Amino acid sequence: MNEHQAGFSYSVAPNPVYDNKGRLYVLFAGESQTLPEHKIGPKIYDYFLLHVVEEGRGTFTHEGQPYSLEAGDAFLIRPGRLVSYASDRHRPWRYRWIAFAGPSAGEVVDTAGLTPQHPVFRPAPESDIPRLLQHTLDVFRSRRAGAHLSSLGYLYLILAAAEDVVRGDDAIPAAETAGSLAVKQMIRYMTDQYAHPVSIEDMCQSLGYNRAYLSRVFKQETGTAPVTYLLRLRIDKARALLRERPDLSVQQIASSVGLTDPLYFSRQFQRLHGQSPTAYRESVLGR
Repeated sequence: MNEHQAGFSYSVAPNPVYDNKGRLYVLFAGESQTLPEHKIGPKIYDYFLLHVVEEGRGTFTHEGQPYSLEAGDAFLIRPGRLVSYASDRHRPWRYRWIAFAGPSAGEVVDTAGLTPQHPVFRPAPESDIPRLLQHTLDVFRSRRAGAHLSSLGYLYLILAAAEDVVRGDDAIPAAETAGSLAVKQMIRYMTDQYAHPVSIEDMCQSLGYNRAYLSRVFKQETGTAPVTYLLRLRIDKARALLRERPDLSVQQIASSVGLTDPLYFSRQFQRLHGQSPTAYRESVLGR
């Protein structure tokens, strides 16, 4: 059939900011209403290409394995994989797509659970993926200076939505690993937030855990209490500042590591390292 027949439409918008140096970047986005039995391939691509079927049905074949798909389904094409996809004779499909690449693209896709063995998934009916694909297309058409960053944000949200569907309950850690996951979350939180005057109570509330539970599993995993770990982290960061930033006062350094009371900071520094912050600075700087 001729692709200029009534009912056929095809639109693609490239990323207005060419970037092939990032770890992950979006190349283009598009949408098409296909004709009956419209077929692409067999062929290979050198980038990732994610399609979401909005209407109709068709067949996606990945490395010789056929998948019958219909409205609501999605399929991911990986670089270097032999694929083909064909629209149904009676109900030709309409789909949207996003193409992306970069050194970390494969890792991000694998993290979302879209493995070569499972290139097809079905987003939830309330999924934001179709809307996010439309946003990507719109922002590329707008040719705004920040379009490349917006598209990257949309891509991450699309893959996050895919992971929620693909992994489902499997993403919930088993009972024996839940404690380890909680401890990792706590350490990451403290590492990110130590410069702010946050407390263990703040952390527990932000992470959604009971304080008694968090304190218990943290002590089991690390051998120290969360409050002690956070204090030592802050003092270690302060030691680095005392060495590297002689232009900062002790009070400024205390504030920079989330301890707003300089007297308390000096007492704890002395307790943990046997000398005051000023004496420590003088010893390492040879004064």
